[in-house]
Amino acid sequence: MENSINSIADEHGLEVAFINSESKVPGLKIPALNKPGLLVMDMDSTAIQIECIDEIAKLAGVGEQVAAVTASAMRGELDFAESLHARVATLKGAPQSVITDVASKLPLMPGLELLVSCLKQHHWKIAIVSGGFTAMTEALKEQLGLDITLANNLDIKDAKLSGTVSGKVIDAQAKADAVLNLSKQFNIPMSQTIAMGDGANDLKMMAVASLGVAFHAKPLVCEQADVSVRQGGLDQLLYLIG
Repeated sequence: MENSINSIADEHGLEVAFINSESKVPGLKIPALNKPGLLVMDMDSTAIQIECIDEIAKLAGVGEQVAAVTASAMRGELDFAESLHARVATLKGAPQSVITDVASKLPLMPGLELLVSCLKQHHWKIAIVSGGFTAMTEALKEQLGLDITLANNLDIKDAKLSGTVSGKVIDAQAKADAVLNLSKQFNIPMSQTIAMGDGANDLKMMAVASLGVAFHAKPLVCEQADVSVRQGGLDQLLYLIG
């Protein structure tokens, strides 16, 4: 049935979101727009249209090597933390300017600004929790007025990348913990939480949130999400909760 509806939607250029009511406890409750809530988003290929580490790698001359590992990790074929360390190691010696170059021109996902604006008008808290890097998440926080961002910190010495990250890696479990912790921090009931992402690294946070949204996601993620948005912009989320 779902495949048939998808085919019809594709043929006519329509957006379809499927709600999987069996993914959590019976009686899935969709958060309400008109009550304060919490949206936690992934960054790469969700809030923005690129994978930042792939773009950094291109500037550092190791683009193809890193992109292949990124794709495999997002499909859930590799442990995220191990794959992150392996990819970052290839960047050793690259000038710090490659980070600035990518962070200064992040292509926003269509609908992001409208989604953020509308949620803020309804007193929602908005966070980006990313397996990417702080330079990019902080740039988005400043540009969009987000409440909080969490990401990995690239080590830099003598204006060059060291090929390592410092602190705890923001992996799948860290993302899930962030949803729980931010819900408490902002005094938002878990019934009013949404987690949205596109890769296997987002599944745990999508599972703990009241509504897990797969956005233009890998097949594995769509299968396990409560809601799957296959086309259109991020503002499609507003139709689900409004």
